[in-house]
Amino acid sequence: MRSFITLTACLLITNYLSAQSTINYGSLATFSENGNLQIVVEIPAGTNKKIEYNYVTNTFPVDIKDGTERIINFLPYPGNYGFIPSTMMDRVRGGDGDALDVLVLSQHSATQTILEVIPIALLNLIDNGEIDSKIIAVPINPNHRVIGAASYSQLHSEYPNVQRLIELWFTSYKGSGIVEFNGWGNELSAKAEIEKWLVPN
Repeated sequence: MRSFITLTACLLITNYLSAQSTINYGSLATFSENGNLQIVVEIPAGTNKKIEYNYVTNTFPVDIKDGTERIINFLPYPGNYGFIPSTMMDRVRGGDGDALDVLVLSQHSATQTILEVIPIALLNLIDNGEIDSKIIAVPINPNHRVIGAASYSQLHSEYPNVQRLIELWFTSYKGSGIVEFNGWGNELSAKAEIEKWLVPN
């Protein structure tokens, strides 16, 4: 019996350890070895649960609010939502204290997926008085894109309704009057925003 219990305990520990990620997502490099921007997916496209990376436990739990899982009371996320590693929008400079957010216009990718992307736009938002910029990006791999745009000019001219839908979604998903739209920027603005919030080595 003792050997059975010991074996069971070993299996449980092994399963637990194997479930823990060996990648520290928070300290990943902002750019891949190929020089491409890389992002970490928290919330897959088409999902309503507010999943947030926990830097302490290196896990991706659903955010808890008032004792229950936080569910977005709106349409699901219109793309894969996550963060740009090794960035921090510090409060001293007006940020929200979190890593820089990114919305990747692509097919559904699972939580914890690391994607190499092209930043094509910057959505400027104010959330409760804090800067809450969103980088809009598409995958490096054209086969994973859901639209043909790979630049801001293409997004603006060929997919203006996609741009409007993104703006409308982010200014509506928390309720009326909470998130304010503060303009769009092109890919150069997006790259400058990323550089602005890079964590010093």
